[in-house]
Amino acid sequence: MTPRMTLAALCTAFLMLTGGAQAQQHDPATPIAVASKVALRGEANNIAVREIRIVRKNDVLVVQADLANMGRSDRTVFYRFKWLDNVGNQVGDGESWKQLGVLGLGQQTIKSVAPGGAATDFRIEMNVETR
Repeated sequence: MTPRMTLAALCTAFLMLTGGAQAQQHDPATPIAVASKVALRGEANNIAVREIRIVRKNDVLVVQADLANMGRSDRTVFYRFKWLDNVGNQVGDGESWKQLGVLGLGQQTIKSVAPGGAATDFRIEMNVETR
């Protein structure tokens, strides 16, 4: 194998490994485009992020996300928004964790406003626990 082929093989293997890990981490009911905005810590435990709505008001991002509990058991969701600038650096000091109860087969909407106009992107960090 030439060095070029070795690098290509390593890159392909890396993409396969990271792509597989990402696909396993989010709930199958969460669309791929939405899952790219969610940083899940642990298992989804039947919580799916069904939809994310993004609006820019007065040059500041406002985000709403719909969380759905696909199971019959109640879940506790801990979440926070991480705001990013156009190169991926964190904007602001970061939000504190918030707690939300989602009843079995229920839906809840979470909302956050960016700390300023420098934020052009975001991630929703989530940890889902059984009650």
